[in-house]
Amino acid sequence: MPSRTYGQYCGFARALEVVGERWALLVVRDLLVGPKRFSDLQRGLPGIPSNILTARLKELEESGIVVRRVLPRPSGAIVYELTAAGRELEGPVISLGRWGAKRMGDPRPDEIVTPDSIASALKATFRPENAGRDNVKFELHVGDIVASAHVQNGSVHVTTAPIEKPDLVIHAGPGIRQIMAREVRPDQAVKKKMVKVEGDRKLFARFTQLFQI
Repeated sequence: MPSRTYGQYCGFARALEVVGERWALLVVRDLLVGPKRFSDLQRGLPGIPSNILTARLKELEESGIVVRRVLPRPSGAIVYELTAAGRELEGPVISLGRWGAKRMGDPRPDEIVTPDSIASALKATFRPENAGRDNVKFELHVGDIVASAHVQNGSVHVTTAPIEKPDLVIHAGPGIRQIMAREVRPDQAVKKKMVKVEGDRKLFARFTQLFQI
């Protein structure tokens, strides 16, 4: 029996019973980027107490959303990864991320960004209908954090690491949200030094077409 029930025979209520506890969807968000050790999840969710992370992982395992796996030697580390059922949550997580991005405003004093949150933001804001036959690699730096996106054949693959031979490297701060929300034009952003770009500068305008809040 889930720890939280709503007494309704409803698919949405049933979903909340599985992933509605605090932090659960953020764990799923980070695992959608890739498998992670317990310590990796802790670093990516610095506000989560260890006992709560342990509880959320246990609940997600019991629900068939997450599974533990031992990496091959010499590592031998235990990682958590999503099952097929867990990966089905990618669509809802992306939709929620896009919905929430429209309501972010400026960052609060105690808020941080993480590699997984930036990678997830790139997934959430990607507009496949604008991609056409593009084959382009972007590398985004937000402070010390790096995330990359490879747009190819109408889809995007994101990572939390530099990408080989990027077509455009973007250095930005919190103002990247205003640019992706189309509140500031790409040329204005460069002129105002909200961003610094390296590579084919014309691709920055293309970036703002492919990734929009």
